[in-house]
Amino acid sequence: MSDEHEQDAARQKESGASGPTAVGEAGAAQPQDAKGPRAGSIGHPSGLVGASRRPTRWVLIGTVVAAITLLSSLLAFGLSRDPTLIRSPLVGRRAPDFTLPTLDGRGTVRLADLRGRVVVVNFWASWCAACREEHPNLLAAWDRYRDHGVVLLGVDYQDSRRAALAYMAELGGDWPVLDDPGGRTGLVYGVYGVPETFFIGRDGVIAHKRVGASSYELLSDQIQRLLSSGE
Repeated sequence: MSDEHEQDAARQKESGASGPTAVGEAGAAQPQDAKGPRAGSIGHPSGLVGASRRPTRWVLIGTVVAAITLLSSLLAFGLSRDPTLIRSPLVGRRAPDFTLPTLDGRGTVRLADLRGRVVVVNFWASWCAACREEHPNLLAAWDRYRDHGVVLLGVDYQDSRRAALAYMAELGGDWPVLDDPGGRTGLVYGVYGVPETFFIGRDGVIAHKRVGASSYELLSDQIQRLLSSGE
């Protein structure tokens, strides 16, 4: 009898030792695949947020690139245009009147008093390299047309009186040279750089505007055209 009890006790020990191990093996969490969650499982919400942000970021980058490309194209187009070909809104209209003192302080000149003559108004400055290049052409045109009903007016633009007088003394020219205090006349005429020259007919209407240095050929052609139109 005791042998049977001993055998039963041994069997119970064996079953008790193996029981927890089996439960432990059955209850242990199965490891996930190292490559990620199994098919059908739902990932962490942060992964969904990151995925939704990626298209928005690329749209933003594309918009910025397109804007930069458009701006560059517009800038290149503007720089490629010849400023001498820009038509002034004053062309074809009566020239704005002005009364300005001469640079030497000896008198004043009023544009309206010159009606009936061809008037060439040249905006210039002593610091302007293109004006120095242009000056011999003005001298030649003045010598040719001064006795043919043509008046050349030089308007000193954003310059010092002393420097302007020294410039004229150096390069010569006895046409009326006018001071433009505060650049107000230049502003009315839409001057944004010198030299700029306006050709005004006998009727007081601006027929042509030149931006940049005027050649002798351009000066003589414009003046001759205005003289001929008034005959």
